[in-house]
Amino acid sequence: MKRRQFLAASAAAFAGPLAAPNIASAQGSRVLKFIPQSDLAVLDPVWTTAYVTRNHSYMVFDTLFSTNGKFAASPQMAEGLTTENDGKLVRITLRDGLKWHDGERVLARDCVASIQRWAKRDPFGLTIMGLTDELSAPDDKTIQFRLKRKFGLIPDALGKSGTNLPAMMPERLAKTDAFTQVTEMVGSGPFKFVPGDRVPGSQVVYARNEAYVPRASGQPDWNAGPKIVNFDRVEWHVIPDSATAAAAMQSGEMDWWENPPADLLPVLRAAKGLKIEIPDPTGSMACMRLNHLVAPFDNPEIRRILLRAVDQDDFVTAVVGDDPSLKHTPTGLFCPGTPSFNTAGLEVLTGKRDYDAVKKDLIAAGYKGERVVLLAPTDFPILKALADVSADMFKKIGINVDYQAMDWGTVVQRRAKKDPIDKGGWSVFNTFWGGLDQFSPVAHSFLRGLGPDGGIIGWPTSSKIEALRDAWLDAPDLQAQQAIAKELQLQAFVDVPYLPLGQVLQPTAYKTSLSGVLGGSVVFWNVKRG
Repeated sequence: MKRRQFLAASAAAFAGPLAAPNIASAQGSRVLKFIPQSDLAVLDPVWTTAYVTRNHSYMVFDTLFSTNGKFAASPQMAEGLTTENDGKLVRITLRDGLKWHDGERVLARDCVASIQRWAKRDPFGLTIMGLTDELSAPDDKTIQFRLKRKFGLIPDALGKSGTNLPAMMPERLAKTDAFTQVTEMVGSGPFKFVPGDRVPGSQVVYARNEAYVPRASGQPDWNAGPKIVNFDRVEWHVIPDSATAAAAMQSGEMDWWENPPADLLPVLRAAKGLKIEIPDPTGSMACMRLNHLVAPFDNPEIRRILLRAVDQDDFVTAVVGDDPSLKHTPTGLFCPGTPSFNTAGLEVLTGKRDYDAVKKDLIAAGYKGERVVLLAPTDFPILKALADVSADMFKKIGINVDYQAMDWGTVVQRRAKKDPIDKGGWSVFNTFWGGLDQFSPVAHSFLRGLGPDGGIIGWPTSSKIEALRDAWLDAPDLQAQQAIAKELQLQAFVDVPYLPLGQVLQPTAYKTSLSGVLGGSVVFWNVKRG
């Protein structure tokens, strides 16, 4: 039986009132039950780039600005922004009514500490602080940047919807070292984290923050506008088995499934009372991240040869199936349809793959049969699919691949380690970045060359990538930026900080009885039943 047929049959067989295991929860129309993409292993939005943590963080924390459906930044916690001194003095004023979940008033110094901590881990934040002479809080409601030169993207950085999320938290938490996890979840967002109801690997619960004051103006639009909460409780139920999750949706036990796999979309489309849609038109960019600190991927020639083995169609088809409307290849560094997208150098990724030639060239370049540890998350179907295709590719080209299966939470923890392979280190993992996170060089986390001290997992070193990125920031107009984006892509195919694997568009599934589901990232405000 084919995999698709098996999953469809399994979903039908499991459909019933007790289809999904370990679902013991509150009942009622004021409770929303959600199946997340994976377990929530890390709570701190600064410590990790995992999107499940970003989604959790939007529940608990708020941001100074937010991104709307036109990819523009608009005020959220901020009342507004003013500039003086030819743009080199920037002041952000906080709006009234902001309180932390512990009842304390949100102060500007809390936000200053939060920005400083976030900026130590985020490429956009690193850029801002590199251009800042002083970040301060002259009074309780004012955040002030004294810049070395004019920089107009501060709202875009502080309102980015990707990772690392620039979440605002109390100063006492924001003073935590950026490389140490914050575990106490006190934010000012529309929901409160309920630690007593968390069951690792199974359940995460949030309660409505009744003290939250939404923005008084604007319309809900992606992450922007008023955050109106219509549920008293939101429960995340982790169901690693896709067939069981599909059955829970069919039976009505679950309300919303974030990332149903392509194999089960026909089953869900055929079910009564379910809606399938693509919330984010920028999709997700598949990537293979290499560890530049350990052999064999510390060798740039070996990394370049790997590009000739990648068949992007194999990777994206493994994730979304044969539907051409759900995938785009070939892709380089930037999201298709955005100003930075270009085709420079893509010929290395097209044409028939000659695995025998690649195998010979790897040996000639110095590959000595070193063990390559591939981190494969078994509870995250779309990432497991990428890992499976990666393992097959490595075997075809003679790489000694060590496929290490583990849950996604362990991958998130493990990939942060710089240890050698024989001491628990790693060689390669696969992930997705939202299209907005590969919109331009300034927000692109994998397009940095800061080396082992830069904090970007994988730790590539490239002075040329860094110089081109700085040139993009100084470019006088869009045409100049696009020209530099092409140079960056060509340079990335020389230094190979990671391997681009194509773009996919990820559908989500929810009950037709729900309304107000917003586009972009997963958020739970504005959603209501009926």
